Amino acid sequence: MALSRGLRCCQRAFAWVPVLIITLVVLWSYYAYVFELCLMTLSNPAEKVAYLIIFHVLFVLFVWTYWKSIFTLPVQPGKKYHMSYADKERYENEERPEVQRQILAEIARKLPVYTRTGSGGIRFCDRCQLIKPDRCHHCSVCAVCVLKMDHHCPWLNNCIGFSNYKFFLLFLAYSLLYCLYIAVTVFKYFIKYWTGELTNGRSKFHILFLLFLAVMFFVSLMFLFGYHCWLISRNRSTLEAFSTPVFQNGPDKNGFNLGFVKNFQQVFGEEKKLWLLPIASSQGDGHFFPMRALCEAQNPLLSNEEQWEDDGIDEEPHDSGEAVSLAIERET
Repeated sequence: MALSRGLRCCQRAFAWVPVLIITLVVLWSYYAYVFELCLMTLSNPAEKVAYLIIFHVLFVLFVWTYWKSIFTLPVQPGKKYHMSYADKERYENEERPEVQRQILAEIARKLPVYTRTGSGGIRFCDRCQLIKPDRCHHCSVCAVCVLKMDHHCPWLNNCIGFSNYKFFLLFLAYSLLYCLYIAVTVFKYFIKYWTGELTNGRSKFHILFLLFLAVMFFVSLMFLFGYHCWLISRNRSTLEAFSTPVFQNGPDKNGFNLGFVKNFQQVFGEEKKLWLLPIASSQGDGHFFPMRALCEAQNPLLSNEEQWEDDGIDEEPHDSGEAVSLAIERET
């Protein structure tokens, strides 16, 4: 018992190593840019002040979004998605799978749950003992179910989900601007040191290495940020991009796609003044998300009531005849 606790503590401590590495690199970049470039290398006072002001604005935004991405805890499903004590006891004491399926169907019928497992069953987490809301997944690293989980990021040692996805995107965006600004402003002095026009040996090392790291991180972050921009435009998470969500009428990779504007507003909100700030403004509470199929079915120009009922897309997510065929998703 004590050994397993010690291993868990070591694992948790080791998980912070990537965060520590990134933090040290950022602190060194601050020192190299402010002291070695601006204070030790630049000779023009006006240029020095302009460089420092713009750099500190980007640095504050970068650090702010980085901090919010790390320390904003992922949101877990609300109490109504958890089994009550009576339901849990009834479910665990029941040995017949078909009756267990009926119990889950009865519980899920009261909830706004529309997605299913690959076999068409209720999405249920054995570890957390809850019916999973749409787009919710269990994170084996955090050991909790996370609303609208995108992925677990080792560089942040945190799950990226509904609570901090906006902060994560802003972190990527400001990281790109931070690296780009450093690369552009340092390049001229990199050339001067390279050609021997400037000879300060200590500053030369910092500036050469600073440019190398800025370009390297910019290229890698550009691909990652571009990929998440594509995900936003389709209203998908990273998990949904690799595993198509299954609805009552089957798999649909565009099930949550409402168009670029509405997809963007789901993450950043409708208040334009909050879009570029790491302040929570995402729409909803993470438990329910508008779906393209529901919107079309409720539009008389796109579908009629008979088609709504035939397709099985209704405001009531389950019916009694459906329960027998449902399978249980168990995550181990």
